Amino acid sequence: MKRVIHFCFALLLSASFEAHAATRLKELISIEGVRDNQLMGYGLVVGLRGTGDSIQTLFPAQSLTNLLERMGLTVNPTAIQIKNTAAVMVTADLPAYAQPGTRIDATVSAIGDSKSLQGGILLMTGLKGTDGQVYSVAQGPLVIGGYVASGGPGNSTVNNHPTVGRMPNGATVERPAPSLPLGNQLHLQLQQSDFATSSLIAAALNKQFGDIAHADNSALVSVSVPESFRKEPTTFVAELEKLTIDTDREARIVVNERTGTIIMGKQVHISPVAIMQGNLTVEIQTTFEVSQPNPLSPGTTQVVPQVNLGVKENAAKNLVLKDGATVEQLVQALTSIGSTPRDIISILQNLKTAGALEAELDVI
Repeated sequence: MKRVIHFCFALLLSASFEAHAATRLKELISIEGVRDNQLMGYGLVVGLRGTGDSIQTLFPAQSLTNLLERMGLTVNPTAIQIKNTAAVMVTADLPAYAQPGTRIDATVSAIGDSKSLQGGILLMTGLKGTDGQVYSVAQGPLVIGGYVASGGPGNSTVNNHPTVGRMPNGATVERPAPSLPLGNQLHLQLQQSDFATSSLIAAALNKQFGDIAHADNSALVSVSVPESFRKEPTTFVAELEKLTIDTDREARIVVNERTGTIIMGKQVHISPVAIMQGNLTVEIQTTFEVSQPNPLSPGTTQVVPQVNLGVKENAAKNLVLKDGATVEQLVQALTSIGSTPRDIISILQNLKTAGALEAELDVI
């Protein structure tokens, strides 16, 4: 029996400085009232090859009998088999300003105990918004990214996720999207709240179009449409989105301890830094020896454990980085002294705890 204990010692001192990157305004903001709307509906998928809902799932049979009744055929729900039918929920996103006749994508998901939607056809399904109005209708075949193959009980294989399917351009818009018309006053919503970025956006708009914008807070900039664009607000928005802004983002490091992944933006720089790392390995090994008595003696067999203890410590590795070193140099330096992603994660966490890391550290 062997037990190995590893100890890692590390010291890291660092600081960060700001970096700027020019970004188009359309990547930074959205216009208030110009947004997608979620749609949802309940429907039936038919034409399955025995992979539909079982008779224990009641609502598919009830839905099918209601559908047949509207077509003039009365059927007892308990007298039909629904193994080729599956109850599904259909979801879609209605784009801003979508007009009747526009085709949009839809996603179909089984809600019963159907094993697969492969080969199925979605019957006409109305997709409603939060106000209860039907904005789109979906119907047609599904695209499934998986399959189920069975050779009998206990002998089957499943690839990917066969109970969810996509319908590219499978839904037709029947009612205009509930989007607000563009007026003389626009509100720009920042994708990520930041006071500095909000102020920079207002300054760039004022420089380009005159005194028309002011930053309300870290997430909102109010803009008055210039007189020359009052009759063409769409053209003004198009010109507005072309502007490039030198954004001011906070330095951030994202760490995923489960996978050992570290993502660091270029805003994270370091000042003069010294790194020292060494490994101490303690190995405890236990072997069991059997002691047997002589023949015909009154003694008994005994198991005697033999414990061996070994200690091994690697020489500490030292690294010094000069002023102005970049984050790429930091990663290369840590790698050069044998640091693993786990070591770097530990170093960064200890650095943040000590207050020496001037960047946000997000552990996910």
